[in-house]
This record gives sequence, C-alpha cells and structure tokens, in this order.
Amino acid sequence: MSDKKPMHPDTKLVLGGRRKEWLRGMVNVPVSRTSTILFDSVEEIHAAYPPEDGRLSYGRNGTWTQWSLAEALTDLEPGAAGTRLFPSGSAAVSIALTSVLGPGDELLMVDSAYGPTRHFCDRELKRLGIATRYYDPVATPEELEAMISDKTRAIFMESPGSLTFEVQDVPAICAMAKKRGLTTLLDNTWATSFFFPAIAKGVDLAIVACTKYISGHSDLMMGAVTAAPSHWERLSRTGRSFGQYVSPDDAYLAARGLRTLGVRLRQHELGAVKVAHWLKDQPQVERIIHPAFADCPGHEFWRRDFLGSSGLFGFALKGAETQRATGWSRAWSYSALATAGADSKASPSRQSPIPSAPHPNVITAVRWCAFTSVSRIPTTSSRIWPRPLPFIQQAEASIRKKAAQKGRLKRVDGKPP
Repeated sequence: MSDKKPMHPDTKLVLGGRRKEWLRGMVNVPVSRTSTILFDSVEEIHAAYPPEDGRLSYGRNGTWTQWSLAEALTDLEPGAAGTRLFPSGSAAVSIALTSVLGPGDELLMVDSAYGPTRHFCDRELKRLGIATRYYDPVATPEELEAMISDKTRAIFMESPGSLTFEVQDVPAICAMAKKRGLTTLLDNTWATSFFFPAIAKGVDLAIVACTKYISGHSDLMMGAVTAAPSHWERLSRTGRSFGQYVSPDDAYLAARGLRTLGVRLRQHELGAVKVAHWLKDQPQVERIIHPAFADCPGHEFWRRDFLGSSGLFGFALKGAETQRATGWSRAWSYSALATAGADSKASPSRQSPIPSAPHPNVITAVRWCAFTSVSRIPTTSSRIWPRPLPFIQQAEASIRKKAAQKGRLKRVDGKPP
C-alpha cells in the first residue's frame, strides 16, 4: 500500500497485503503450498536469485501467502522497511538478537523479559560468547546509559514487562541508544503495532508473537520482526540463513486473524479493565498490576505513548490466598500458557528477582468478551477443584448478571478513551 494517502488503522488491517496480483481474483490471498518452483528457462532461474519477497524462487523463501501477511504487518508500522516471519515468537526474538550480536558483544536486557527470551540469553548467547547484562525495567535512559560499555551493541526492551507490566520510556531509551550507536529491540506482543507503532517511536527491530493477538484464536504458532530501514537487510539475511520458514496454512490463518485485530483488541481492553476494576474491590486482592491503572510503574508512559491496553494484566493476592489461588487457576483453565485467544485464563507466576517487582504473589489474567460471551466463562466444577474460592463464585454470578448489559469503556482516570 502507498504511504501517500493516510489510512485509518482499521482500514490497514482489512486491506493490508491484498495486492491484486496476489489475490488472483479472490477476496483473500489464497494458500499456496509448494516446495518446488517451476521455471520456463534457465534465465528465469537465475533471475529468481538472490531470493526476495514478491519473487518466486523456492518454497522456503515463501509465496504470496506469506508475503501478503508480512506486508500487512509492515503497513501497521509507519517508517518500517519490512517484516520477516518466524515459526514462533521465541524464534523471532532469537533471530532478531542474532542478527545484531556477535562474539564479544554485550546485550542490555530488561529484567522483566519473557522467560524463553531470558533462557536464550543465559544459554545460547552465552555459548556464543555474547554477554547479557540485565537492567531494572523502571531504569531511566540516564541510568541505562551509565551501564553501557565499549562492548555494548544493543538494548532489548519489553514494554509492558512480562508478568510485572512495568511500562518503559521507549522513545527516550531509543533516542539515547541512537546517540550511542546502539540497536534497540522491543518485544511488542502485549500492545501489537495497533496500540503501539514501535518503529515510529524509534525502535529498530519490533518483535511480536503472532501466536497471541495477531492470530487471536489459539490455533497457530508464529512470530514476526518488523525492521527499520537501517536493520532490514541484516534481519532478512539472518532469517534466510537460519532457514526460518512459516507454513502457508499458518500464514493464511494469521492473516485472517489480523483482519479483526482492531475489534478484538478493543473488546480485550473493555473486558480486562472491567474485570480488573472488579478484582480491585475484592478483599483477597492486594493490588492490580495493569498499565492503564495510575499506580502501575510507568503508567505515565503508557498514557503518553499507547493507543490502548490489551487483555493481559496481573494482580497480587494477599499472602494467605496465594496457595488457594493455584487451585483457582486450574479451575479457570486447563492451559494458561498462551494468552489472547477466545478463552479466559489465569496462571500463577513465580517470584520475580526484579527489584521493582510489585509483589511476589502475582497472578496474570486475560479476559476476552467477558460480558457478552457467557459460554466462555470458566466454571469451578468439583471435578477440577472441589473447593472453589468464594469470591470466584461471586465473580461468576456477577459476570452472568452483567452479561446482557452494555457498557462503554472509560479510562481508569475517568477520561474517555
């Protein structure tokens, strides 16, 4: 799509990646499964290499099914040069880091990073001779700059932080990093480009686990990295060199989910804020950990930089309730390891070593369409957990009572979104 005519984000979601030559007369870009590409001449074979998006060469290099999704994701990031797809969010993080780091380099990694990201740093990067130094997620750009050494090559951010939800001052950190010649990477899965256009904020490599909100239906694994022009070639080359590939079937499903991302994220936001407010009033809950709440670390940056909040948030239980909450989370969901689908989930987190962590007894919760999809409300069946918490039973009763009601989302500070 052309950048000449401003387009509403919702329109971008619907039209992104739908080139006429890729549609081939259909409403959606069709699924094209292949390993081998046929050519009419040797000259055509030579012209197909080196591989690039939009030019058929070999199945691993993609077809219009994958290219259209990548282009649609790029369209959501003003100023981006391109997007590379990966088989999972963790793969996207790993390749993005590998593309900018080498033996002897040092990485500054936020201490609230997603668990698999931390494992990759502590195991694989260490094995490759790359050092990782962790920094406090509420560190200021000045404090971060004081940590930079002559070996530092990149700063990795995750905002909000995984499970603890600290919001970082991403634009200021990026400005400082550019002044020092460092690469900035951001795990933007929580907000996606729809609520936080990272490249426009100064990020060099914006990472999203498409498994979550992009897909939206808990039926595929995928990651994506969108790059600024300065980092596109290295990212693309590294991804191809590692043979990273996304199946056309998964690309098609992710593209289908992308079309409704705006509608779903707004409903996630509505449901999550309502549930968070209800939880805040419960005597067993010590505090809510939600970027849209004024007492969340970095709330001022969320309010300044983000266009909304998604469905994942945390809350801290008072000490005596922690053990019972383990059974409660089992009652809510058989699997709470993946978020952003059409089901409600809750899972206990382990105590965090982060100095700024608000509370060790943190529970994460995600709610989708909580007040309009009653069939998806979890039950406290005795088959799963014989003694449900009384306030969960109250919650179910309250949700069912409100199921037919319509409410308009307001920001927690009382101002309209």
